[in-house]
Amino acid sequence: MTTDAVHTEQLIALYGGTTPVRSRWTYQASSPYTVIAEFQTSHERWVRWMFARELLVDGLVGPAGIGDVRLRPEGIPGREMLIVEIESPEGHAELELDITAVEAFVDATAELVPLGQESEHFDVERLIAEITNV
Repeated sequence: MTTDAVHTEQLIALYGGTTPVRSRWTYQASSPYTVIAEFQTSHERWVRWMFARELLVDGLVGPAGIGDVRLRPEGIPGREMLIVEIESPEGHAELELDITAVEAFVDATAELVPLGQESEHFDVERLIAEITNV
């Protein structure tokens, strides 16, 4: 972990409740509103999803999302999970993640950029430069 990013490959998802899927999650202070989740689909292929950190936070406590990424907590005490549904024109997947591991990831992101203070870390000038130099 660097001082401006959180990265983990420790989150194992279950696809269909039985097949393990390795995932890696990244958060960078330079992009304070977003997280990146990548899921390994084969030995050398990762599918990447970028979505709002706020969506991840909301999904830990209740159903969240109406688009291509939807999250919800589920389970019984002692086996609580975060259900991640991802959808694209190529297909649909429903993955189960250990909710405690995801909470630890969110906590680590909040150490870099406290929740609700994203605008203080967002570089508008950099974004304008990227858009106008296309």
